[in-house]
Amino acid sequence: MIRNIIEEIRTYPGITRKNTIYRITNGLKSAVDFGYTIADFGEDAAAISFQGQYLLLAADGIWPGLIQANPYAAGKAAVMASVNDIYAMGGRPLAMVNVIGLPDGRYYDDIVRGIAKGCMKYRVPMVGGHLHPDTSELSLSVAIMGVAKNLLLSTNAFPGQHIIFVVDLVGRGYQCKPVISWDTNSGKSSEQVLKRLEVLPVLAEQGICSTAKDISNGGLLGTIALLLETSEVGAIITLDNIPRPQEFSIIDWLKAFLSFGFILCVDPAYSQCVIQRFNHVGVTACIIGKVTADRKMLVSYQKQTDILFDFEKETITGISPIDSYVTSG
Repeated sequence: MIRNIIEEIRTYPGITRKNTIYRITNGLKSAVDFGYTIADFGEDAAAISFQGQYLLLAADGIWPGLIQANPYAAGKAAVMASVNDIYAMGGRPLAMVNVIGLPDGRYYDDIVRGIAKGCMKYRVPMVGGHLHPDTSELSLSVAIMGVAKNLLLSTNAFPGQHIIFVVDLVGRGYQCKPVISWDTNSGKSSEQVLKRLEVLPVLAEQGICSTAKDISNGGLLGTIALLLETSEVGAIITLDNIPRPQEFSIIDWLKAFLSFGFILCVDPAYSQCVIQRFNHVGVTACIIGKVTADRKMLVSYQKQTDILFDFEKETITGISPIDSYVTSG
């Protein structure tokens, strides 16, 4: 079974589609910092030093297949993914803009209705953007600005830290190939949605945690792998410890796009405090692994252990100071 899981994850498009990111990041290395950049490629959002705080900038594009299948859900997802990126950095959102490309008029109303619904749920304004009314391919992207006092980074994981999975298990699942999603926002008020997100910047500001990442379209294991890659560490993940809804198989759950799901790396002395903070707002949080110095990502399931990624030999994004890797997938 462990080999099946590994093969499914390694070939999942949510991960393999990231294999050429390095071609963009490498080409932009000379333009990444002119004196104020604190965090850049590999993070959920860039961080810019500004008047004693950090301005956060992020952008997300939605898979065209999801837009075609459910343009309303795609509009909501564009907002959700962007907002989560800001909170994953320990920040709070300020405003968003969008870029929409439409080959015809069929998708206008549903996409915009979904965006508006997302903005109302998260209480973040959509203040502008750009429309391509005659593109050959359907597209939707959202960019967001936020602000943070202290940062949660993907590059802060250290050997010995606990890996904590944070997820809201009260929701419902959807499958719109190739995207499998778990929606925990529908049916919840803005107050409920924002209360659980607010835990993240508070943890950052109180110095309880400094490492986090939003679980994106790479799924749970893919997101952990991205964090390990940028922190240049390894991990052992115990899949048996991962909580999931009953209706999801282990493989589908590991691939799922979560509307509320985060990975935190926490010093053992603070792990129970972090877990209790999320439990207090009705969110499940538990230790599912440990960061290691050996740059391999191991997964354990039903008393079997194997290597998912060996970062000494391969990469996922290629965002690394070492240029001699070969890409995985």
